[in-house]
Amino acid sequence: MQYGYRYFVQLILLVAFLTGMGMSYAVSDARDDADDSDWPAWVDEEDALLERAALVNEGELTFLPDPGGKPLHHHSNHITIGEDALRDGWVLLEQCHTDLDRVPAVQIVFNAQNTRALEVIASENIGEAFAEGHTVQLRDVGAGSRICIRARSRALWKTDDGGFELRNGPFMRRFLDGYYPLRVSLRIDYPEAWQLAGFTPDRQTGFTPHHEPGRVELDTVFEGRLNTRFRFRTQ
Repeated sequence: MQYGYRYFVQLILLVAFLTGMGMSYAVSDARDDADDSDWPAWVDEEDALLERAALVNEGELTFLPDPGGKPLHHHSNHITIGEDALRDGWVLLEQCHTDLDRVPAVQIVFNAQNTRALEVIASENIGEAFAEGHTVQLRDVGAGSRICIRARSRALWKTDDGGFELRNGPFMRRFLDGYYPLRVSLRIDYPEAWQLAGFTPDRQTGFTPHHEPGRVELDTVFEGRLNTRFRFRTQ
């Protein structure tokens, strides 16, 4: 199962145009001889924009501290592994996104080979939301947005030692060539007779799964691309 973002935003052209202006004024030394009040205000704003662009994450996984009450795109997932998944690997996925970026158009993309019965079950503050093939298309995303999706996902795979591995990812919040902070929460319900044998990434600051018989839960904030693996013994 793979899912992520591709943004189709008209402002992309504006960003490209501003970057071009930055290149043109960067070669001028007129600022050394001029008072700051004589320099156009947009230059300082563009300097800040270029500095932020230089710091953009290009895909390396970095766990971040919880931003507290600050709104952040939250990607929550509830996966239910039934006994029938032992035969065919298909699990039930219920996924919600809240506080998406306010953009004219977004698509949530799933792996076409490993996803079926994709449907939108709820949405708020989004002009239009509909499933199309292996994608969910969103239009006119507003403040405080929320969308919930249901699908069958082929995410459980048999391992060489006779156990099973649940594979998820990559989770990511991508815009142009950069990756931005994303909060992901994950709940996995599985038969209580199973045992959790391990997981990837390893436990570390920012990635601390909690488990009890029949359930694993995770809540993490990160930049980059996150792939998770949860391994189970069934006897």
